[in-house]
Amino acid sequence: MQNKGLIKLFAFLFGLVSIYQLSYTFITGKIENDAEEYAINKISNTEDDYLSKRERVEVSYLDSIGGNPILGYTTYDEAKKKELNKGLDLKGGINVTLQISVKDILIGLADKTKSPIFNKALADADAASKNSDDTYVNLFFEAFDNIKGDTKLASPDIFANKGLSDEVNFQMTDDEVKPIIRRKIDESIVSAFEVLRERIDGFGVTQPNIQREGNSGRILVELPGARDIARAQELLSSTAQLEFWETYEQNNPSFGNFIVSANEKLKSLVGTENIKEPVVKEDSEVDSLLSDVTDSLDLAGQVNPLLDIILPANPGTHAMFRVAVKDTAKVGEYLRMPEIRRLLPADIQYTKFLWERPSSDEVEILNLYALKSNRSNTPRISGDVVSDARSKYDEYNKPAVSMGMNSRGAKEWQKLTSDANINNTGIAVVLDNKVYTAPGCSVVGGISGGGTEITGTFTVEETKDIANVLRAGKLPAKAEIIQSNVVGPSLGHEAINSGFISFLIAMAIVLVWMVFYYGKAGFFADIALLLNILLIFGVLTSLSAVLTLPGIAGIVLTIGMSVDANVLIFERIKEEVARGKGKSQAVADGFGNALSSILDANITTGLTALILFLFGSGPIKGFATTLLIGIVTSLFTAIFITRLLVDWYLEGKERNLDFSTVLTKNLFTNLNIDFLAKRKIAYGISIVLVGIGLFSLFFGPGLQQGVDFVGGRSYQVRFEHEVNPSEISSELNTVFGSGTNVKTYGEANQIKITTPYKVDVEGVEVDNEIQDKLFTSLQKYLPDGITKSDFIIGSDDKAVGIMQSIKVGPTIADDIKNNALWAILGSLLVVFLYILLRFRKWQFSLGAVVAVFHDVLIVLGIFSLMGKIMPFNMEIDQAFIAAILTVIGYSLNDTVVVFDRIREIIGERGWHGGDNINSAVNSTLGRTLNTSLTTLVVLLAIFVFGGESLRGFMFAMIVGVVVGTYSSVFIATPVMFDTLRKKITSGDKK
Repeated sequence: MQNKGLIKLFAFLFGLVSIYQLSYTFITGKIENDAEEYAINKISNTEDDYLSKRERVEVSYLDSIGGNPILGYTTYDEAKKKELNKGLDLKGGINVTLQISVKDILIGLADKTKSPIFNKALADADAASKNSDDTYVNLFFEAFDNIKGDTKLASPDIFANKGLSDEVNFQMTDDEVKPIIRRKIDESIVSAFEVLRERIDGFGVTQPNIQREGNSGRILVELPGARDIARAQELLSSTAQLEFWETYEQNNPSFGNFIVSANEKLKSLVGTENIKEPVVKEDSEVDSLLSDVTDSLDLAGQVNPLLDIILPANPGTHAMFRVAVKDTAKVGEYLRMPEIRRLLPADIQYTKFLWERPSSDEVEILNLYALKSNRSNTPRISGDVVSDARSKYDEYNKPAVSMGMNSRGAKEWQKLTSDANINNTGIAVVLDNKVYTAPGCSVVGGISGGGTEITGTFTVEETKDIANVLRAGKLPAKAEIIQSNVVGPSLGHEAINSGFISFLIAMAIVLVWMVFYYGKAGFFADIALLLNILLIFGVLTSLSAVLTLPGIAGIVLTIGMSVDANVLIFERIKEEVARGKGKSQAVADGFGNALSSILDANITTGLTALILFLFGSGPIKGFATTLLIGIVTSLFTAIFITRLLVDWYLEGKERNLDFSTVLTKNLFTNLNIDFLAKRKIAYGISIVLVGIGLFSLFFGPGLQQGVDFVGGRSYQVRFEHEVNPSEISSELNTVFGSGTNVKTYGEANQIKITTPYKVDVEGVEVDNEIQDKLFTSLQKYLPDGITKSDFIIGSDDKAVGIMQSIKVGPTIADDIKNNALWAILGSLLVVFLYILLRFRKWQFSLGAVVAVFHDVLIVLGIFSLMGKIMPFNMEIDQAFIAAILTVIGYSLNDTVVVFDRIREIIGERGWHGGDNINSAVNSTLGRTLNTSLTTLVVLLAIFVFGGESLRGFMFAMIVGVVVGTYSSVFIATPVMFDTLRKKITSGDKK
């Protein structure tokens, strides 16, 4: 082999760099273990709030030594930035896809116009977006064009307004306005991206990831290790719309008259059905005008829709009413009714009603504030005047947020506080339509300088988050979480353990097998394989790629592929030795002759992995990443490192190096099976199997689509003891309505709940509602004393509750489904073209593609037939699509190796009526079975030890390997033969 010195140098440098890159991971792991041990020794597990205290001690420990030098070349803080990134499924955390509302941006650009044409176009675009992959702005323009009549986009009441006066004028055509609007929308999305990035930087999570998804208005955010999921969701979805309003007071007589009138009107609007008994008011509370009005009513025999569910606010709060949390939705609905709004007296007709921010989940009563608004519904002061915000402690040593304002804001603030002092009213500090506080002002003439505070019942983390979002600025439009995946840290630890156990077992099996089958040569292949694994982890670390549980599966699959390359080489060397060549020459010729098969097989697999990388997301992209890296490193180690070791062993004295052992020496030699003669039997078997599968798909149970494809929410819930999924399913279907599915997930004390309940409704409020219902319904199965927070929020040693939750909106579910379809079709097309390019005959491509279709249909059929029988998850989701694409790659790998040998032998000996095709298939049978068995053993190790989340994925792979091995011999080759033999001239036939 030429350039041995250069290859040795590269191998040494690559290995050294990989060890250097991985050293950061070992350093951080060691220090974090020390921090955990220190915290465990310092905090007694009998203390209240043990876990949060322990976490704070760990963080304090790491902060204290973060800048200390380690090994002379790094610090903990620096090493943390360079360590191997672990995905959510290994570390816990949250992954969300945010949809920036283009509709809100359009409304803002049109200055909240009342134009009926504009608003009708928005409504039509809303309807069209549910069944279209096109962007919202294109759908809006299309809808506008269909109904505009003589109205133009550049109308004064649409986009030719004061805000866009520098760019849009009345004379512009629609075609001139559209690119301007598209650019403004893109600028707003970029602004949202930057705002979110600033917020995330202040959140305190290591190695966060945020990226835009093209021009769709979607932003992908990944926060590995985030534990307070509710806090993270609030941080991401909050628009940070800060406003300051003056309040109305409950002694205002206009409100007393309004409440009485509204109550009477509601009697006729909503009737008296299902209205609850009047609440009992304590004597101390009946001291406001509202109480006087209530007392003056003759309640005997009457039911009051509004008065029976509101209480007077406590003095000094500047609120109007108090309402039980369970009744807030009803009160809000009443006050939004047009018939009720029309009853507001002229002096308060623009009143804006807002609820206070609840201080905790346990709050039972909320204040309702009445704010002084105006015709345009604009606040006295908006958040754009805030120049700085910081978390601090107030005069009572409670967490608060201090804010500074610019000069304009300072003037407006002094005027607002002066008015509040004169009128004895409150100043409501409103963030995202929630009143955080509403203090009065005792300073005559108002507060100068623009400094103010937001106070309330906050934690330090909450004040930090509020200050963080205020500094970062408000989002230009609403950000809705349309997809999320939340993994608890304890589940992440379990995944790490199961993933690496399966990895080590698979690795050990392969290492032993290679030595058993190939003797000393197998030992050299093992050394190359170990270097391959080192290089994969080194490259992953240096590229800052994310290692996921499917990524570990990809590495293990890479082991099988690396073995395949060595098997191809060793089998070719054995053939050359059998022809009487010396060992050195046989090695040279064996490596050379195996090269084309190795390259073709890895390129076809690499093409499918590349498509998976382009169309996949999250853990599936992690699988594709490790597979792509593994293909490159496997080629390098198998072709060059194994060759170096074999040549080194044979140099100098003529050492004897056998490529087999006593037990395997004559396996698969001198085979003469007439595969083509059995092709019609194989066709028949395949037609029956595919037919049964198709019947099951279309007329039988069919496939169980996961939330990835249909939308909805999924929860993995663990209990102390075994539970009955049928019993829980019956109860949850009563709560959530039909369609809620409950089944055992792994152990008998763990279930997976999937529900389409309110799948079309976005917002953190809906998520909280579903979690409330879930907790209430499952509480009797949970340990005594467990709280909702314990049930939802994860900890490192969490034993019961929600271990993982997934949410997929219907729009993104359609996108995932479409991407999956394009990924499969794209991989088939690319591979067809590659094989056509390599073999120059379409018959080879046809044989390969028919075999792949055959394999995919059988896998789908088995999942349809056995989906409800198998004791593990067999839903069709993104992981299943990854498995299908990998099956395609593996099947093609097998087929290409066989085709490559067919091409070689026919080129040497001619056609001869198919005899030489049989000879080619027989000559590759040892390699085919050896590789397939090795890969199967590897997959079985992951299937058994890799954890519940990988079982469906691995089952599809196992079926695919078995079927793919069969189809490469009995489907791809016969189809190629039957279509190609008609083109062979009669002189070439036997």
